[in-house]
Amino acid sequence: MKLWPFRTEKKALTDEQILEMLGGGVPTSTGIAVSSETALRVPAVAAAVRTISEAAASLRVKVVEIGEDGAEKDVPGHPVADLLKNEANDWTSGFELIRALMVDALTRDQGGLAQVTRRSSDEQVLEIIRPRPGYINVDYPDDSLQPRYRINGVVQSAENIVHLRSTFDKCPVTLCREAIGVAIVMERHAARLFSRGARPGGAVEMPKGIGEEAVKKIIAGWNATFGGSDNAGKTAFLYDGATFKQMTLSSVDAQFQQLRIFQLQEIARSFNIPAILLGELSRATWSNSAEMQRLFLMLCLEPWLKALESALRRALFTKEGRKKFAVRFERDDFSKVDLQVLANAISSLVSSRVINPNTGRDWLDLPPYDGGEEYANPNTGSSQPGDIPKSGDTPPKPNDQHDPEKEPHDDA
Repeated sequence: MKLWPFRTEKKALTDEQILEMLGGGVPTSTGIAVSSETALRVPAVAAAVRTISEAAASLRVKVVEIGEDGAEKDVPGHPVADLLKNEANDWTSGFELIRALMVDALTRDQGGLAQVTRRSSDEQVLEIIRPRPGYINVDYPDDSLQPRYRINGVVQSAENIVHLRSTFDKCPVTLCREAIGVAIVMERHAARLFSRGARPGGAVEMPKGIGEEAVKKIIAGWNATFGGSDNAGKTAFLYDGATFKQMTLSSVDAQFQQLRIFQLQEIARSFNIPAILLGELSRATWSNSAEMQRLFLMLCLEPWLKALESALRRALFTKEGRKKFAVRFERDDFSKVDLQVLANAISSLVSSRVINPNTGRDWLDLPPYDGGEEYANPNTGSSQPGDIPKSGDTPPKPNDQHDPEKEPHDDA
């Protein structure tokens, strides 16, 4: 069998591979090298990335048509909407695509990158592919910070690249690398504390030296007399100058749990996410938990959704199409978690004639009904559309129907 010559293919190293060669990431002050992979091994970081990315991918996505007056109308049959809601390509769903873009933007400085394939005849988007990190390289060669994208060294058109970038052009993992490094050090310290550094309950000190056999006999006698729950609380008698010294944790060890909680809160601040969403429930109550979820949507998730909508709109529509169409995520899905709050809001808006009943039913994913387009207050009849008197008409008196002077008389 012929084995020579071998056919080899040279490929350029990606940034992630270079970091792995340097030890898995950039070293921190603690001496721990933190990369995207090592950061995700910290439970607080993994929880923050998973919460933000999966929350964004779980929202209902749609394509809207923008009118001349700025009003937006859903376009359910648009090809872009089908790609984002159903299948982005033959092996990736729309949910997985959006989640992967968010994960890359949260953990990598280059951000979330995906390649768009178009049909040459009419520029229609056929598929969206998110390749492995590092396959699409981006740099900023001039002062305008216009990005230049390369795939295997070949410059690509920016119109065919979805690029989701983080604030400051640095991902949260990079910005909180020191905090993640401290969390890793504390995790390792906890592992050593319970594996190799476990402390005994106490020690018996003997002022006079004793042999090894005597130590074994003392230990056996001590365990037989005071070992087990049945012998707890018994009084010990020591002789020949022996003393018992109980082992206690130092002040640093006693505060170790509080230090770990503070480090979790520090990572939560880096991702701009409430700590209760990472499992830190020491200060959580029924009232502030709902408020923290609202702040998560308003201060953390909303900026990411705006950036994601802009990135998808720029890459999935042509220059002319961007004037007419846009990508939108339904924020109302979060309010559906608390049905009572949503029902009260719909009832109040319908009563004040801000929305009609069919609009409220659409928020609940229910079909419209006949007559539901009327803006009327269902709680009173005075504001019904057909009951408002016209100008110039004299309203009837309440007792006109019982006025005897207006009743017909029998002349006979």
